[in-house]
Amino acid sequence: MLLIPAIDLKDGRCVRLKQGDMNESTTFGEDPAAMARRWIDAGARRLHLVDLNGAFAGKPVNEPAIKAILREVNGEIPVQLGGGIRDLDTIERYLDAGLSYIIIGTAAVKNPGFLQDAATAFGGHIIVGLDAKDGKVATDGWSKLTGHEVIDLARKFEGYGLEGVIYTDIGRDGMLTGINIEATVKLAQALSIPVIASGGLSNIADIEALCAVESEGVEGVICGRSIYTGDLDFTAGQARADELSLG
Repeated sequence: MLLIPAIDLKDGRCVRLKQGDMNESTTFGEDPAAMARRWIDAGARRLHLVDLNGAFAGKPVNEPAIKAILREVNGEIPVQLGGGIRDLDTIERYLDAGLSYIIIGTAAVKNPGFLQDAATAFGGHIIVGLDAKDGKVATDGWSKLTGHEVIDLARKFEGYGLEGVIYTDIGRDGMLTGINIEATVKLAQALSIPVIASGGLSNIADIEALCAVESEGVEGVICGRSIYTGDLDFTAGQARADELSLG
């Protein structure tokens, strides 16, 4: 079970939002590259970056901060990025800069052809991000709920040749209320590609619950607010996950 620290970027700073609300942001660091180093030193084996401004603008905004992180990481561990990626040129530019995985969310839902083109052109590097509430997919920085069922859409996208799915329960994100294990497992069971859980991770008990369903296809979990507030000790969490995986 991979614990993946999230570095959410807003105006060049590291922040956390509550339920995707840009007006409900807490700044946790002014230096994104130093934050990346902090998590690598704590034992992270992958990093999750989000260009929050980009997600709302529909184009890259925090590219300088992202490139600073990539220079700091320098290929030590894989780095994945989502937020505002809407064309193949942007994907190519980011992969050339050192990103390992590109996460396509809103654009995948609105323009499935783009997701398919991206997966074809950049095989092995594309992950779809599906954000949902009550089983329905949300887009545009979670501001719009669609009529799409998460499982139906994920099954369709799986056929494009994706690396995996990041599933976020937006009702829980940033709220420290615990991962929606049931919905995450249901999605993982319906797919043959890995699912990464996201939204609400709060403590070691959540990690233990996720490790118990790892065999269903749940590969990892995005760690957000809990590792910044200290509710979850990241190093201890990853150690516990490793212990359970080996056990």
